[in-house]
Amino acid sequence: MKVLTHSIWIAGRQIRSLIRQPFYIAFTLVQPIVWLLLYGQLFKRVVELPGFNASSYITFLTPGVVVMTALFSGGWQGMGIISEMERGVLDRFLVSPVSRVALIAGRLLSMATITVIQSFILLTLGYIMGARFAGGLVGILVLLLSSILVSTPIAALSNALALAVRKEESVIGASNFLLLPLTFLSPVFMARNVMPPWIRSAARFNPVNWSVTAARAALAGHTDWGFVLLRLSLLVLFGVFAAGIATRAFRSYQNSV
Repeated sequence: MKVLTHSIWIAGRQIRSLIRQPFYIAFTLVQPIVWLLLYGQLFKRVVELPGFNASSYITFLTPGVVVMTALFSGGWQGMGIISEMERGVLDRFLVSPVSRVALIAGRLLSMATITVIQSFILLTLGYIMGARFAGGLVGILVLLLSSILVSTPIAALSNALALAVRKEESVIGASNFLLLPLTFLSPVFMARNVMPPWIRSAARFNPVNWSVTAARAALAGHTDWGFVLLRLSLLVLFGVFAAGIATRAFRSYQNSV
């Protein structure tokens, strides 16, 4: 109970901090909105390619952009840790009665909350542009779950990296180096059947691919739930792995201060 209470308090603190930065919130939404508006129009005829199997490109693209936005939001979480280190906030937390688990869990809880809000905004925009999902509410819930299950582990790894390197430039470089390949080695923008064979092979081991394909399968209606549950299970295992890495990094940081 103590861990949960402290985690909720830390999450609330993170969310209040973001609310006081409206320009940051706007910036995080500008890029995915641009993806939807420009890519949705520029590539709308790719659905005519043999094997693409989508009713419209905006219907295909919207879940991918939702997952991609969650991915990038998670990837930049480490910057908050760097900021708190530099201002001495993290060290003050370490000498307070707050649960050590909550210091990381609270940040991840706030990440999940932000992911849900961003997802609803992008889904609304996609709907306005013509995206329609036969999977209905259940499909949307699976999309939200898939987004959370990819953003939270990525956020945990980003926090772990920040705790290990403690340099803003290193976190920025590593994030840019990893997030774009993870995006383009997945069916965010292009159907798997029309990808080059080597990208299809690499995508099998990509958590972004698991998230996008699970969400699209649930949104399409007539869902193969075995397919969806397998990919959600893989994302859960990825989350356990990321949590272990973040825990080790946090303990290492504690021992060094």
